[in-house]
Amino acid sequence: MTTNDHYDRILSLRALRSYRDDPLPDALIERLLETARWTGSSKNLQNWSFIVVDGDQKERLATCGDFTIPLSAAPVAFALVEESAGYEFDTGRVAQNVMLAADALGLASCPITLHREADARAILGLPEGARCRYAVALGYPADDAAPRNFGGRKPMGDVAYRNRHGESW
Repeated sequence: MTTNDHYDRILSLRALRSYRDDPLPDALIERLLETARWTGSSKNLQNWSFIVVDGDQKERLATCGDFTIPLSAAPVAFALVEESAGYEFDTGRVAQNVMLAADALGLASCPITLHREADARAILGLPEGARCRYAVALGYPADDAAPRNFGGRKPMGDVAYRNRHGESW
């Protein structure tokens, strides 16, 4: 794969919300976990952990968010746990790496926000100080899976500035 192929893959990544019922083999899940584990983190503290969630436990976790249909539809999800003294920014980095790796492995993924942290903490059995606000739904894309079209992206001039907010790039 060339540098341009990687670049194009990043630009084309989309959250997919429809999955086949096929389970993911453990070997594939382990590859995704390895991607998560090797994500960079602030000061290389790696203040995170990952819980592979499936079956009834996945359904319980889905009750912790308001828009979790993709979580219920996927055969498996990674609950991204921010350990005590962790950074939410690092959790986002993990989510993006997992989603890019899933895409490279022919899988679909969708980030999920868990709005009820206390419920997620109880369901996942997290220790004091740990939190789980995000999960990534994972599975083989359904034959009819297509990303939602929200109109593309804002113009560069509306999101990128030079030196100060509002100054033209």
